[in-house]
Amino acid sequence: MSMPTPEERPGEAFTEAAAEAVQTSMMAFRLVMAIADAVRRQQQKKAGKEDELPDTKKAAAEASEEVKKFLPDDIATALLEGADWPQLAQQLMALKAAGVDLETMLPRVGEITVDVRDQVAANAEKIKREGTEEWAKALRETLPAGPVREAILSSPAWPEMARTMATMDERGVDVRALLAAAHEEGVGVDQAVAKVLAAGEAPTTSRDAKLSYGPLTTGLDIPKDLDLGDRERALRQLSIAPSENAKFTRMVREALPGAEREADLLVTSRQWPLVAARMADMESKGQPVAEHLARLSKDPSWQEGPQTQMGRRLIQAANDALRKPVGAAGPKVSTAAARSTSPSVGPTKPAAKGTAAATATPGVAAHREAGPAPKSGKTR
Repeated sequence: MSMPTPEERPGEAFTEAAAEAVQTSMMAFRLVMAIADAVRRQQQKKAGKEDELPDTKKAAAEASEEVKKFLPDDIATALLEGADWPQLAQQLMALKAAGVDLETMLPRVGEITVDVRDQVAANAEKIKREGTEEWAKALRETLPAGPVREAILSSPAWPEMARTMATMDERGVDVRALLAAAHEEGVGVDQAVAKVLAAGEAPTTSRDAKLSYGPLTTGLDIPKDLDLGDRERALRQLSIAPSENAKFTRMVREALPGAEREADLLVTSRQWPLVAARMADMESKGQPVAEHLARLSKDPSWQEGPQTQMGRRLIQAANDALRKPVGAAGPKVSTAAARSTSPSVGPTKPAAKGTAAATATPGVAAHREAGPAPKSGKTR
């Protein structure tokens, strides 16, 4: 019987999150009680009148009524059912015997525990919503683009895998090293299954990947089978989590105040995932993405030209803004230049035999090369 995915057991996941929130609030209660008891002991010790703790059974019976009266039901029930309740009850009754007004103290402690419970619950919801982002980044930084990385991110078990990575990371495991090792196993599985299915040994280079080679992809890790026609898959292939994509979209809109239509043209463009990948790569290197994007409003040369090509010009302008160092003047965006980076433009004709094409470095993808190969021949 296979293990149910997180999507198949939402009720169980919710119950676990609620239980964790209550358990953490109990920890807060214990901490406050321990501090209060330490203060009581210190004061009585100074006066030479440190009292013994009251009888366990009697203290438990009396304290349970106080707790039920002033604490929320879920927290009170969890405390009373806890293995350490007798000791907590003794502390409470010792404080009461020492002159502490529990009717004043317990409501305040109750507020503390409720705050803790709600914070944990809110954090659990945030993790559920955005918790995979950190590990999507780890995949992008650790694993090369390709079938293994895409398979991980497209799996229905991905949220559970991300939680497992987070747990191992908290326990001191080098998750990135583990991922790198697991990637090799994944490649082996991919090749073995592909051989059985006669699906080919490696993905052929897609039209989108070929047409994207150049300024838009220089320095980025782009899969050979990049599919820009499927926005969701393209972002997944580039390891851009949904929450990251939303954040980058928001950053573009903030960089173009008063130009909502133009911002929408940019983020809905077919090539937007490549711009998002550039932003993600810059963030991982600690570069100020927002400062780079600010150039879009400072140099509006992308507005010049036919309205029908606005999206293409914006893509080029955004890419130029992100690639140029902060403070450097960006080049003017022309319609012709924008057309050269458009996927609607076919591949350029191959160079004639004996020209620069013959000097290109073998085995190096176009978007990896630093620039055109130097021309050979005599000067006049």
